[in-house]
Amino acid sequence: MKIGLFIALFGDRPLEDALDTCVAEGIQSVEIGAGAYPGTPHIDVPALIESKAERDALLNKIHSRGLTLSALSIHGNPVHPNKAIAEDHHNAFVNAVKLAGLLGVPCVNGFSGCPGDGPNAVNPNWVTCAWPDEFRDILEYQWNEVMIPYWTEQAKLLKENNVKFCIEMHPGFAVYSNDTLLKLRNAVGDSIGANFDPSHLWWQGIDPIAAVRELGQEGALYHVHAKDTKIDPYNSGRNGNLDTKSYGDIMNRSWVFRSVGYGHSVEWWKDFVSTLRTVGYDYVLSIEHEDGLMSSMEGLRKALGVLKEAVIFEEAGPMFWARD
Repeated sequence: MKIGLFIALFGDRPLEDALDTCVAEGIQSVEIGAGAYPGTPHIDVPALIESKAERDALLNKIHSRGLTLSALSIHGNPVHPNKAIAEDHHNAFVNAVKLAGLLGVPCVNGFSGCPGDGPNAVNPNWVTCAWPDEFRDILEYQWNEVMIPYWTEQAKLLKENNVKFCIEMHPGFAVYSNDTLLKLRNAVGDSIGANFDPSHLWWQGIDPIAAVRELGQEGALYHVHAKDTKIDPYNSGRNGNLDTKSYGDIMNRSWVFRSVGYGHSVEWWKDFVSTLRTVGYDYVLSIEHEDGLMSSMEGLRKALGVLKEAVIFEEAGPMFWARD
């Protein structure tokens, strides 16, 4: 297993500087933004699609430094009821899949998207309860009229390019849990799987160890993020964890994202990594920094310190002490 970094963290510096920093800090793999919400601070996607020389130059910058490219990321909402937003994010998805195929990168990471409540909606509508009954009617529309038809069509593109779409389960989108991820995967095929980020699960009351174990056993675990969440027991005890306050209002929020180790102990991360290996995942654990209490570099270094202790880097080898 390798420790990677989603280099959106270094969107304020040139690609070469970002890669050099990764090497200096002991990172082994990078994940690069390719459109939609992450933007494209480090690569020109259309130019790379058009030019093999440009693609070779990009890969040389990465590989010559001893790094690998784990994924392209285009977190967005391609089924947004606002047609302009949907088209922009859909095009980002299509271009990222084509580029990933040309680069030989197996993963494109992103969100499932969330439709509105009907054909005339203006904004997405994320349903969180089953009553009043019209909420279930919204879900029927979203899944049967939008989500499954859209992703069934995109699965063809993914297969043509030998790429997996790795959905980050995230509240606010139609796929936010194991049930919803597997519902979509079972409907459209194994081109859809998970970019597993435990930070979005804790505040929903989901146990990431149980969730990753199920997805691993289902063969649906394609990429993994390393990001932590800290639940504030006082604010959570008063208000629960459905919280729409600004992420900057740390004192009053029920939960906040933290650097690895500042929401859960190194022992938890050791258990997580061991579970990943148990279910057969041995790819990249990609750090995503979104900690409002730490600078980018300090947050990165704190996360690396925990992960370097927790990640299992070597093959286990035979069990010399007992039979298999």
